[in-house]
Amino acid sequence: MMKKFILIVCGSFVGAFLAFLFFMLAAMIMSFGIMGAMGGVSSKKAVSVTKHSILKLDLGTTIDERSGNEAIDMMSLMQGDGLPSSVGLNTMLSAIKNAAENDKIEGIYIECNGVSASPATLEAVRHALKEFKKSGKWIAAYGYEGINQLDYYLASVADSIYLNPVGAVDLHGLGGATPYMKKLLDKVGVEMQIVRVGTFKSAVEPYMLENMSEANRLQTEQYLGAIWSEIRDSIAVDRKLASEALNTLCDSVVFCFTPQRLIQEKLVDKLVYRDEMENILRARTEVEKGDDLNYVGPDDLADDQETPAFGDHIAVVYAVGEIDGSGSMLSSEEGIDSKKLSETIHKLADDDNVKGMVLRVNSPGGSAFGSEQIWKAVEDFKKAGKPVAISMGDYAASGGYYISCGADRIFAERTTITGSIGIFGMIPSYKELLENKLGVNMESVKTNENSDMNALGQKLTPAQLAALQNMVNEGYDLFTKRCATGRHVTQDSIKQIAEGRVWDAVTAKQIGLVDEFGGIAEAVKWVANKAKLGDDYSTQNYPEIKDKFQAMLEKYMKTRYEARMREEMGPIYEWHQQLMRILGRDRVLCMMPEEVIF
Repeated sequence: MMKKFILIVCGSFVGAFLAFLFFMLAAMIMSFGIMGAMGGVSSKKAVSVTKHSILKLDLGTTIDERSGNEAIDMMSLMQGDGLPSSVGLNTMLSAIKNAAENDKIEGIYIECNGVSASPATLEAVRHALKEFKKSGKWIAAYGYEGINQLDYYLASVADSIYLNPVGAVDLHGLGGATPYMKKLLDKVGVEMQIVRVGTFKSAVEPYMLENMSEANRLQTEQYLGAIWSEIRDSIAVDRKLASEALNTLCDSVVFCFTPQRLIQEKLVDKLVYRDEMENILRARTEVEKGDDLNYVGPDDLADDQETPAFGDHIAVVYAVGEIDGSGSMLSSEEGIDSKKLSETIHKLADDDNVKGMVLRVNSPGGSAFGSEQIWKAVEDFKKAGKPVAISMGDYAASGGYYISCGADRIFAERTTITGSIGIFGMIPSYKELLENKLGVNMESVKTNENSDMNALGQKLTPAQLAALQNMVNEGYDLFTKRCATGRHVTQDSIKQIAEGRVWDAVTAKQIGLVDEFGGIAEAVKWVANKAKLGDDYSTQNYPEIKDKFQAMLEKYMKTRYEARMREEMGPIYEWHQQLMRILGRDRVLCMMPEEVIF
């Protein structure tokens, strides 16, 4: 028996040792791959900003909040796809500002290739482009295959919009569809047990209703309509069109228009092929025909905003993605770790060189517990006698608003989505599916009344549901109390505009949830003024950028864990993951074996 035991132990040790060696070998291979990719990038000819240079904004990319924050994808790297194609909003804004001040930059060339970004991010870029035009320099935009709606929102700022003679433009307004799956869930034997506060808290609707509620339709129509009005009116002003005339065009399937009609409708200025476009740019920059154009990219022109600041400065702290969850589907950001972010803010509060903070929030919400921890850190920063401003990005909703409400000043873009002051929980019951559909009989043994609460999706008792509802009610009361205190109004007045309702920033300003329109620059300027720094101040971004190799390894380990869970739990794990992707915000309770996720 002892001999068998020793053999098992030795076998386990050898197996673990071999696994370790394999992992180290794989890590070395990956590191060589990364260094090769980095080397490939760094070995490219350095771009110099010389006379007659053009800042080229290639929209065939994702615009993230902050450059350098994306993890390297191991598989993409091994397949030779190279580094991620993304640019930070901070980098793009800095480059545009510097281009206006740099005498060697003659103009900006926007190449429309299908940008991946939300309206508020593009609004910030658009404002920067309009400021650039005040320098007297030109902006030209070109669509080689076509110009989609988001690209056109930026391109409309240009002095001239050029299009390939067989290209297209797509303008159609804002809209979308949500699948309501109540009937499907009934058929497969899954019941979603809902606890929530907020008539407008609609994330759970697809699992509890067969059709969209009137409340949800009302709020969605309102905020989509408001955001579209901002986009449409901005385009109309810069293209010198009547807003209603442009709206009528958007009802006419614009992408089917002939290029000639696009010119007639003043959506495009001229039809040219790529080589002709390049010759137009050569003429604008006095470059001889046949010579290379001297393009510079945002990275070549932007300030290095990650270099540690010396002396007094303002901290720009990024809170991007779901709180204690994943990042946005439109972004490579990894999400907000409430523990690490709270620690960062507390350290900044104790740092005598930090005179104020701008918290850049781009989050749809997430963990209620995590939101409270970040809120407390912001309060402690204020108690240190330092001013705090919020700069809202694409959205600062639910938990995103929770961590914002205590600030001294809240800034948002006009197309920002915010509010959603509400809370919910959703607990799936698989009892019908397991017992009547799959023939699995669940038997439990327990020491106390609620020891097996929701074990493997068992149906909750009325008492358990009531307890969860009470917990959600208390969470909502705390949420509205935090908002009331931070906004210096009564809790009842907050509850009147809460109820889980999503607001566009223009309306949010009218009802007191937002103070001013603007981006990070405006928020920083406000903090500098409150801190009495005058015009002589610097900024420093926080938290520190993750090491790309470490981020890749973390991503790899997470992928391995998910693969193991899929293997062990099968369709139940897949269902849980889908729920968390769709509903992984506010307070979502999905009880799984060995874990409870909030």
